[in-house]
Amino acid sequence: MPRFGDRRPLRIGLLGGSFNPAHAGHAHIASAALRRLRLDQIWLLVSPGNPLKNGNGMAPLAARLASARAIADGRRIVATAIETALGTRYTADTLAQLRRRFPRARFVWLMGADNLAQLPRWNRWRAITRLIPIAVLPRPGETRRALAGAAAQALRRSRMPPRRAATLAALPAPAWAWLPIRENPLSATALRAHAKSRSRGEFP
Repeated sequence: MPRFGDRRPLRIGLLGGSFNPAHAGHAHIASAALRRLRLDQIWLLVSPGNPLKNGNGMAPLAARLASARAIADGRRIVATAIETALGTRYTADTLAQLRRRFPRARFVWLMGADNLAQLPRWNRWRAITRLIPIAVLPRPGETRRALAGAAAQALRRSRMPPRRAATLAALPAPAWAWLPIRENPLSATALRAHAKSRSRGEFP
């Protein structure tokens, strides 16, 4: 991961989340986005705490960061808790800080379809769309709802066709594209439920 103030024109994808825990689905999304968007790196931004999620059942940050590092390669896919160092909680603030700290980097925000559907609930969500291009990746059962949702409709004039996804990092915001990659059914919620069942001696 470059140091603060790095002035190289790197193309960096940002995949934020709780990673509670990180799993093969996250790795699949990161690898696909790395190729399709022609990025130099992807940063797995392990959140100190998601304002939209209940803290119950949330593992400590160190454990979640360790799980993200386990699926990263440390070179092109990097796990980081940089929001803790920046002192930010909301995505809009994180992006503003990253743009100041890495003035020549070209960032792309990566999000699943479920997050596109709930984007209007995010703090200053319209400001986010003006700060950074966005790549939306499929999640099982979420595609249709997301593309028909309020955010997608509000941003319909900024939508790029998938064939232009490789240029997304170079485009001024607002700009977004849907990446039609293979879906991965894994979810952190399901993994936590399975782990709880195993701890109780249940094997669904």
